[in-house]
Amino acid sequence: MPVIIPQDIPAFKTLQEENVFVISSQRALKQDIRPIQIAIFNLMPTKIQTESQLIRLLANSPLQVQITLITTQTYESKNTSKTHLERFYQTFDTLKDTYFDGMIITGAPVETMDFSAVAYWEEMVEVLEFAQKNVNSTIYICWGAMAGLYHYYGIEKLPLSQKMFGVFEHTKTEISDVLFNGCDDKIYMPHSRHTRVDEDKIIQCKDLHILCESTTAGAGIIKSCDNKKIFIIGHLEYDRDSLKSEYERDKLKGMQIQAPENYFDSNNGVCINWRAGASVIFSNWLNYYVYQVTPFDWKHPIA
Repeated sequence: MPVIIPQDIPAFKTLQEENVFVISSQRALKQDIRPIQIAIFNLMPTKIQTESQLIRLLANSPLQVQITLITTQTYESKNTSKTHLERFYQTFDTLKDTYFDGMIITGAPVETMDFSAVAYWEEMVEVLEFAQKNVNSTIYICWGAMAGLYHYYGIEKLPLSQKMFGVFEHTKTEISDVLFNGCDDKIYMPHSRHTRVDEDKIIQCKDLHILCESTTAGAGIIKSCDNKKIFIIGHLEYDRDSLKSEYERDKLKGMQIQAPENYFDSNNGVCINWRAGASVIFSNWLNYYVYQVTPFDWKHPIA
């Protein structure tokens, strides 16, 4: 089933050319079905690319999904045109009384900063509180995951001596969790970060479970016991060339950076090994943790 997005957003043409099932908002109105309402709070500087990455994953499901893109009101993006943001995004202040079936909060390139030093931290806290009360289940990605773990549970992020950069193999520690239905024994996930989560504190927290972990990259996916919060420390949404683009960008800046681990093959090409698992995980999230607990009529807050 399709994901519903505006026909003139760049992601529409990109995904249609990949045979990803997307339909326009006008066509969706003619279908007698209530779409699953998913909000994406997009904090990435590469907003247009991130839109396509996440919508691609959400489209791999038999459910009809309506996307609402959210941007910060208290901070103006320097890497995405104002025209694009005004046309396709809403600010959080216009949505405070809205209820969403699911939500995705992306990463952001601010991980080395103290949370309180981030320009839009107060707004981020508002969104985190909103997600807790007005959303069935939320996926938090990379810095978004670290921010969520800090806000909800007081778990600090810790600096790394060297950037965690590459594609790493993860082993499932909660094999029976429905998030992994249909997944292979090993889950591969791109990581690109300068900090890590305090895994000892996560283990001590009775409300959290580590669902998969890597001997090199540490915790990969963490879930709350009530299924309302899914923290993905890596970037399952990444495209084939995402890590390559980051590597080349940092080299052009003159940064001392190692090539991403387990990423380039012997011919300096890239062989994707994470996309199938990512598609299954996002589809399972939509099915088990969003759709199956979603009321048809959103008139009352989540209990």
